[in-house]
Order: sequence, then structure tokens, then C-alpha cells
Amino acid sequence: MFRITKWVVAAAAVMALTLGGMTARAAEKDIVDTAVAAGQFKTLASALTAADLVDTLKGDGPFTVFAPTDDAFAKLPAGTLEDLLKPENKDQLVAILTYHVVPGKVEAAEVVKLDEAKTVNGKKVDIKVEGDTAMVNDAKVTTTDVMASNGVIHIIDTVILPPKS
Repeated sequence: MFRITKWVVAAAAVMALTLGGMTARAAEKDIVDTAVAAGQFKTLASALTAADLVDTLKGDGPFTVFAPTDDAFAKLPAGTLEDLLKPENKDQLVAILTYHVVPGKVEAAEVVKLDEAKTVNGKKVDIKVEGDTAMVNDAKVTTTDVMASNGVIHIIDTVILPPKS
């Protein structure tokens, strides 16, 4: 029995070192590269390119990004995304995308203590936590603390839109 326990402990230690190495490698990528590598943010990446925000989010930061998935963008009314990606609507696209970014690195443990946060857009998002569920405006946070070299990503299931005023 002692040998089996010893092997289990050794295997767990090797797995922890391997996973730790993977986490460290993931954190070497900036927010944009981390999102692109995840594979579920193709629409967000296209929108960031159309808005000329890629270099900004590859910058030093730190940034906290509430990142909507491709499925979140698919929930927008038909034609909305296509219209936003047109060059003549760039200012509106920038306003929406920067509404998903909070200056500084705000990890989940800190986010849950907030009831609002000021975005790079200049407007505030509402934050609510009930039980295991965290909401940013009407978007549910599905994954927290995806670390990047210049900040953190929290994945959300809905695109959040800034208030009109």
C-alpha cells in the first residue's frame, strides 16, 4: 500500500508541475493572443481588428477584458455585427468593445467584491454576484481568471452594450 500511495503522490506532483508549466506558458501570451488561442473568440478578434484595437490590447496594460464568445456575438440581432464591422461604424464598434475592458488587472476574487466598474469606454458596468453566478450587466460570467501577460480575461455569454447617454 505504501508503494501505491508513493506512486500516486509522485504522479500528482508530476501533473501539478506539468499543469503549472502550461499555466505559465499561457500567461506569457498577451490578451489578444490568449483569446485567439482559445478558439472561441474569432468574432471578437475580427471586431478588434476592424476597430484598430489589437495593438492596444497587445500593449502593456494591465487590462481586464470581459470577453464575449462567438456564441455571444451570435445572439445579437441579425445584421447587427455586419453593420458594426463596416468602416463607417468604427466609432460605435470601438465604444462597444472598450465597454468590455476595465483598466487594471481585476481577478475574480476582486470582481465579486464590486457592484460596478468603470470601463475604458468611460461608462460603468454593473456587477452582481448571486451564489456561484456573476453577472456583468446582463452577461453571465462563464469562466474567470484566464491569465495573460498583460491582464486577465473573464469570459461572458452575452455582448454588453454601453448605455446611450
